[in-house]
Amino acid sequence: MVVKVPRNGGQVANFNLSSGESFFNVWSVSCESDQRKGAFFHYRILFAFVHNSNSNSTCGMVVDAFQFPSKAFYYASSQLQWSTNGIEMATCIPAGSGALHYRVTNYKGHSWRRSAWVSDVPVERSLRKGLSWGQGSRSKAVSKVLQIHRCGFSAPPLHKNRKLFKVISSYKKDSPTKYFDFAVVGSGIAGLRYALEVAKYGSVAVITKAESHECNTNYAQGGVSAVLCPSDSVESHIKDTIVAGAYLCDEESVRVVCTEGPERVRELIAMGASFDHGEDGNLHLMREGGHSHHRIVHAADMTGKEIERALLKAVINNPNIFVFEHHFAIDLLTFQDGSDIICLGVDTLNTNTLEVIRFLSKVTLLASGGAGHIYPKTTNPLVVATGDGIAMAHRAQAVISNMEFVQFHPTALADEGLPIKPTKPRENAFLISEAVRGDGAILYNLGMERFMPLYDERAELAPRDVVARSIDDQLKKRDEKYVLLDISHKPKEEILSHFPNIASTCLQYGLDITHRPIPVVPAAHYMCGGVQAGLQGETNVHGLFVAGEVACTGLHGANRLASNSLLEALVFARRAVQPSIDRMKSSSLDLTASNLWPRPVVPLLLGSNVTDKIMSMTKELRTELQSIMWDYVGIVRSTMRLETCRAKNW
Repeated sequence: MVVKVPRNGGQVANFNLSSGESFFNVWSVSCESDQRKGAFFHYRILFAFVHNSNSNSTCGMVVDAFQFPSKAFYYASSQLQWSTNGIEMATCIPAGSGALHYRVTNYKGHSWRRSAWVSDVPVERSLRKGLSWGQGSRSKAVSKVLQIHRCGFSAPPLHKNRKLFKVISSYKKDSPTKYFDFAVVGSGIAGLRYALEVAKYGSVAVITKAESHECNTNYAQGGVSAVLCPSDSVESHIKDTIVAGAYLCDEESVRVVCTEGPERVRELIAMGASFDHGEDGNLHLMREGGHSHHRIVHAADMTGKEIERALLKAVINNPNIFVFEHHFAIDLLTFQDGSDIICLGVDTLNTNTLEVIRFLSKVTLLASGGAGHIYPKTTNPLVVATGDGIAMAHRAQAVISNMEFVQFHPTALADEGLPIKPTKPRENAFLISEAVRGDGAILYNLGMERFMPLYDERAELAPRDVVARSIDDQLKKRDEKYVLLDISHKPKEEILSHFPNIASTCLQYGLDITHRPIPVVPAAHYMCGGVQAGLQGETNVHGLFVAGEVACTGLHGANRLASNSLLEALVFARRAVQPSIDRMKSSSLDLTASNLWPRPVVPLLLGSNVTDKIMSMTKELRTELQSIMWDYVGIVRSTMRLETCRAKNW
């Protein structure tokens, strides 16, 4: 008798049962750590056991084995839930082939050393839910099968408690091509929120070029804007957004985000995100520049970090999501089908091993963030905000829109004004949250003259672009390098309660913000433009969706309203889910499609001298680009300066 077990990706495990053999159970053994080459690893193996009534012995077959460090999964494995004898099980089959070495220890301390060879071949996908083990199980549309060669061993009777087994060690060679239902480029709020939803329907790869928490979301201080107060209204939020965007917003997009936003925030809370509450037990809502009401949900001045924590926790605990850290996305994999452009995944570079890893998927979400580092002064993290996603989408012939709309945050910490200067230049400017002005902080020039009422009747609560241009004008007129933001008139306990991270950072440089003003200067902060997206995150490239800062949804117009970015990411990540699922279900992925594209080659043979020279030249080019962008395409622009910039010889 042959028992066939269909898997995601069309893979099938074959179990040949001889006379007298019957399927016994599946055991997902618990994890145990192992120290290898200075890295801390975990291992997990899934076994299937078959009992032979003739010899009263049990045969164990390795169904799955994969290895992952404490912060990231390294094996591309499709996972599927099924039930056996009323017990919920989960398994996955890793791509590639290799020898699996393992030791199993039972509850009495008896152990067995075993190895098995696992190999796989390209197959067409066959997804089935609610599968059970049995003679009648069949797979659909499977041309070739993944075979697992079992290693038999005699063992004492097994008990139905997988905690009695533990893995000591395991190894399997990785594969340069991974197959997933969904590929997500980026591990910020948009990518993770999307991944958690689509993971209910298939396997998900989350690809991030640094550690999973290193993203723009993690650096967000202010909060998420949403209408959660009875005195506030969706119409008011819509009006504030359009006014801040200089009336260049897409009104339909604005209405969608402002209407659906409150529910998206509630979902975050239900997932475990912890936001500040007032003495009345309700959410503590802040007010920021451009907002007519208190509507900013926040976690002190570290809101992004709290959201990222909650999402990453949910992702790590989700068996269908696999996070690939230090995988730098190189290019989207696309092909032409008549007049249509189809996306089937992405090529990446594992920056630890310098190996090119190809991800093939039915649906790809680009959530790779913005491009703040085209400017020398930016609040964005260096390793993240380098515009890779927008560049890849452009090369894939996706439509790019509104790239001229770059938001400059008016208040980044000015190192020149600190009592203790940093010992080395920052890679990114430290942000002084919009919420500080929303909480009553006042802007002064170095002559201690309040200047914002001279520029706008909303004074310090004007939208960011107005405040940034006002500061820029003051700096140029007075030939000064920074202005002062003073919140020291507020109660000390309130300042430290609302802005603990800002207070702590400033104190490292000898500045007590409860007694002295903060030196601030504008810095590049957010790309309002990006890959053009529809109301469901769709692009003109079939199979490619976008969400977060990399996308241009039309919400922000020429200038983003404070705390609307995290909200937009939540709303559009959620809106992209259903069309993504529909496409995944209706698409067939030919796993031999990997041969359609030549695989990028890492020039390892160039030698360190050549690569060092390339790195040096690249750094010089980036510095020159940043200088030109700051001088000619900065906070205040003119036709003459833009034409001068275009005439530069690159």
